[in-house]
Amino acid sequence: MQHSTSKFKPAWWLRNAHFQTLAAKFFRRKHKLVTNTETLELPDGDFIDLAWTEQPQKNNTRPIVVMLHGLEGSKDSHYAKGMLTAIKDRGWIAVLMHFRGCSGKPNRQASSYHSGDIRDIGYLTEHLMARYQQCVFSVLGFSLGGNVLTRYLAKVPNNPYRCAAVICAPLDLASCSARINQGLSRFYQKYLLQMLKDSTLKKITTKVINNIKETQLKAIKTIHDFDEQVTAPLNGFTSAQHYYQQASGSQVIEKIQQPCLFIHAADDPFLNHQSSLPKQKLPKHLTFEVSNHGGHVGFIHGNNPFKPQYWLEQRVPDFLSDHLLLSEPQQT
Repeated sequence: MQHSTSKFKPAWWLRNAHFQTLAAKFFRRKHKLVTNTETLELPDGDFIDLAWTEQPQKNNTRPIVVMLHGLEGSKDSHYAKGMLTAIKDRGWIAVLMHFRGCSGKPNRQASSYHSGDIRDIGYLTEHLMARYQQCVFSVLGFSLGGNVLTRYLAKVPNNPYRCAAVICAPLDLASCSARINQGLSRFYQKYLLQMLKDSTLKKITTKVINNIKETQLKAIKTIHDFDEQVTAPLNGFTSAQHYYQQASGSQVIEKIQQPCLFIHAADDPFLNHQSSLPKQKLPKHLTFEVSNHGGHVGFIHGNNPFKPQYWLEQRVPDFLSDHLLLSEPQQT
C-alpha cells in the first residue's frame, strides 16, 4: 500500500473542516447538469434509476465511469454534479447509480440500500458489460457509496473495472456512527437522519414496511439507533453492531485487485480518522492519500473566494486517466 500525504492545500480562506464541508454544497447550489435517466429493473422486482451524462451508443469505445453517491445522495448532490461534469469534460461518459429510493421515488420493497449491499452495483456492472463490450470501465464512490464500492471490488475480484477511486468512505462503520454523534458533527447527523426517517416514513404509510411503527421511527435520535431499529431488521442483520461488523469495507480491503485511490481528510467531521485508515499491510496498487484538511467531500482550494476550485474533480479524473488510457478498448 502506498500511504502518502495528499498534495491538497485548502483555500486560505477556507481551512475549517465544517466550512469545507458546507461551502461546497453552498457554492454548487446553482450548478446545473442535464442528465439522461434510465430505469433498470432488478431481478428481485425492485428497480434503480441511472443518471447518464449521455446515453452511449451500443458500439461506444469511450471510457464509461460508474459513480456511487453517498447516504441519501443523488445526481443533484453537489459532489455528484461536480464530478459528473468533470468526467464529461474529459470526453468520457459517466453514469450515476442511484441507490434504491434515492432518485425521488420510493423503492418497492421493505429492504433498503445500506453500506454493505453490493447486489445492485453487481447487477449494474454485469448489465453494462453485456451492453457495451467495446469500452473500458472505471468506478468511483463517495462516502457510503465508497464503502459499498470497497466491498464490491473485494468481493467480486473478477470485475471489469480497470481502476477505482473511493472518496471519504466510512470504512469502519461503528466508529463513524459514534463520531457523527459527537460535538458539531451532530448537526450533520440530524440532517441525514431526518432524510432517512422521511424516506422510511413514506414506505410505512404506503404499507411497504409493516414491522416498524411511525411512533417508533419518530422517536429515533441518532444514526446508530436508526441502524439498530430500521437498517438492521429490514436487511437481515441482528443489530446495528452486527450490521457494522458485516458491512465495513475495512474488513476486506486487501482483496481489491485493481489500482484504487482512497482519499481521506484527517479533519472529516463524518469519520473517525484513525479507525477509517486500514491497519493491515495492503498491496502496492492501493493508494491512500490523507490530507490534514478537506472536511467531508469538500476539498476546496484556490485563492479567489468568488471562484472556488474543486480539487477532487482534478485529482480523481487524473488518477483514472493514468489507468484508463494505458489499455486499448476491449475488442469483440
